[in-house]
Amino acid sequence: MDFGLVLQTDPPASRVIGLMKRAERNGFTHGWTFDSAVLWQEPFVVYSQILANTTTLKVGPMVTNPGTRTWEVTASTFATLNDMFGNRTVCGIGRGDSAMRVAGRRPNTLARLGEAIEVIRDLAEGREADVDGQRLRLPWVRDGRLPVWMAAYGPKALALTGRKADGFILQLADPFLTEWMVKAVRDAAAEAGRDPESVTICVAAPAYVGDDLAHAREQCRWFGGMVGNHVADLVARYGEHSGMVSDALTEYIKGRQGYDYSHHGRAGNPSTDFVPDEIVDRFCLLGPPEAHIEKLRALRDLGVDQFAVYDMHDAQETTIDAYGAEIIPALGD
Repeated sequence: MDFGLVLQTDPPASRVIGLMKRAERNGFTHGWTFDSAVLWQEPFVVYSQILANTTTLKVGPMVTNPGTRTWEVTASTFATLNDMFGNRTVCGIGRGDSAMRVAGRRPNTLARLGEAIEVIRDLAEGREADVDGQRLRLPWVRDGRLPVWMAAYGPKALALTGRKADGFILQLADPFLTEWMVKAVRDAAAEAGRDPESVTICVAAPAYVGDDLAHAREQCRWFGGMVGNHVADLVARYGEHSGMVSDALTEYIKGRQGYDYSHHGRAGNPSTDFVPDEIVDRFCLLGPPEAHIEKLRALRDLGVDQFAVYDMHDAQETTIDAYGAEIIPALGD
């Protein structure tokens, strides 16, 4: 199992770069950041410095979207980083939650997202693609490689992931839901004539190492609110008990009363008081190292290839170091 570190690009950028260097020293293979240009600093500028200050770490957004940048600009940015640092990027992509809504726009449709996945990958790897009716190619790309991993929850998004994406990003660490969603992605891949095992599975969730569970829950409760945004979209689209989305995913948002993006992804988010302890425990990894190892082994047995640690809480360095000292080595057995 690979391990990634997920951060927000809060200033100063030097701290983000320092934490990514620390992660690489501790055995992490991937460095991810949020991509929401109003809420945080522009991530691709920061990626260039992370890549320059690390040796093997791969970087990318968790996640970008097809709407905030034109597709040829996104592809060219990835291709430039790859040319400079040797194909060390991954394009995580989704419909766009905070990045679009904060700017007063609606998240992208799945049809547009599916088209963008193919166009961005083709352009970044040097192939010709159709962008808004115009055939384009980046003539300077040589030996480019850009895996595109899609974030998804709902049935149509999971099916699209299986048909078109190189990887699946699932932003929660509940084994029951992971099993259900991984199966949906792999079934869709098989139906599309692809090798289901070729789709990389990445589970991303907060991890907090320590014995004080009450404190850990409060530091990670924000995550249930973030996931709740996507769940609310699914409920609006399919209904509360439609059979299209697991009741285990939808039940907890009944007490949700709106969402303030100014606290998005941050410990102490006041918009997440509705999230019960049970959901925090199910969606996150909390407790001593042994508890993390047990849950990660269960996820690995379900086919998860990477666990990406959301490290937005008051123990960032401690978590990175604990993973490097005890948890990552245990998952190499």
